[in-house]
Amino acid sequence: MFNSLKPQAPDKILALMGMFRADPRTDKVDLGVGVYKDAEGRTPVMRAIKAAEKQLWDKETTKTYTALAGEPEFHAAMAGMVLGADYPQDRLSALQTVGGTGACRMGFELARMANPDVTIWVSDPTWPNHLSILSFMKQDYKLYRYFDAASRSVDFDAMMADLEGVKAGDVVLLHGCCHNPTGANLTIEQWGVVADLLVAKGAIPMIDLAYQGFGDGLEADAAGTRLIASRLPEVMIAASCSKNFGIYRERTGCLMVLSDAASKEVTQGTLAYLNRQTYSFAPDHGARLVTMVLTDPALRADWEAELEEVRNGMLGLREALAAELRQLSNSDRFDFVAQHRGMFSRIGASPEQVEKMRLDNAIYMVGDSRLNIAGLNAKTVPLLARAIIDAGV
Repeated sequence: MFNSLKPQAPDKILALMGMFRADPRTDKVDLGVGVYKDAEGRTPVMRAIKAAEKQLWDKETTKTYTALAGEPEFHAAMAGMVLGADYPQDRLSALQTVGGTGACRMGFELARMANPDVTIWVSDPTWPNHLSILSFMKQDYKLYRYFDAASRSVDFDAMMADLEGVKAGDVVLLHGCCHNPTGANLTIEQWGVVADLLVAKGAIPMIDLAYQGFGDGLEADAAGTRLIASRLPEVMIAASCSKNFGIYRERTGCLMVLSDAASKEVTQGTLAYLNRQTYSFAPDHGARLVTMVLTDPALRADWEAELEEVRNGMLGLREALAAELRQLSNSDRFDFVAQHRGMFSRIGASPEQVEKMRLDNAIYMVGDSRLNIAGLNAKTVPLLARAIIDAGV
């Protein structure tokens, strides 16, 4: 039976990681993998998470199963962080998931159960896993233009023109903040225009919120999501805890669904059903730590302070890289780097230029020229800037 299996295309980022590890050069720079790193190249355990783990170790008395959909306290804590303290409890259903990836998968599954003819509209470009999952599911999807390669900014007119094709009952997937892979975000005014279109079309927004707190701050990064939630009768939100809590390996995420109050019970039951069919109970450890941090005033204050340190550090690296490129190029054509938000920017290099930077300068980034700003430090910013200019970007 298994000799009939066909080889699968290797993951490009994982392949890039393997090439990086095998490179003997001591000055090599990894800007490919989407993981936050500090100036020493480490992905640290956040202070509040470590403190919560110590508390949990002292207090935890059982490892038995929790609720099938996850603990209600986790749902409430996540909803408060994403939607604000006054979120509509009577409209909210929620599911603890295996990371933000699991939340996206469950959201797609829920949409298809509710509407077997659904089309998922996805930004071009988007996080590759979105399209990989949809293709594996054999789920119909369409792309809408999002990024202008010349200006390295949102091509909003093209985006809205494409979304005119959305039908009632379709799902439009939006990045809540820190767009991956481009780093280019909608303004709050543009979020309002998108909301108007979705209302007019009868479409359902699904927001992938993977980087809340990494862009302009916890509250500002949720502004677009909250605007959509206040305007649309039905909304799905896939939230990840990997980045802003630094718990990548704990695989902690949450799918939140807003519906009318009369549909809440059935929606919540369907979410629990999806968990049962997929992996039954999601891992508890990360979700419990997140709940402790978000509900304990001292832990939350320390977490928010460290998250701000992380965010400001990335902004500083963006500004330093933009300034270095401005000096080397004697132009402002790279100023978009400082305007983008989150871990990523797409700098507009061709695959050949990306390869040249790898061969000549040991700079590793994804072939579409997405680079991880958090992979830089004060010493490597000038190296990257020089490599970009020498490659002719």
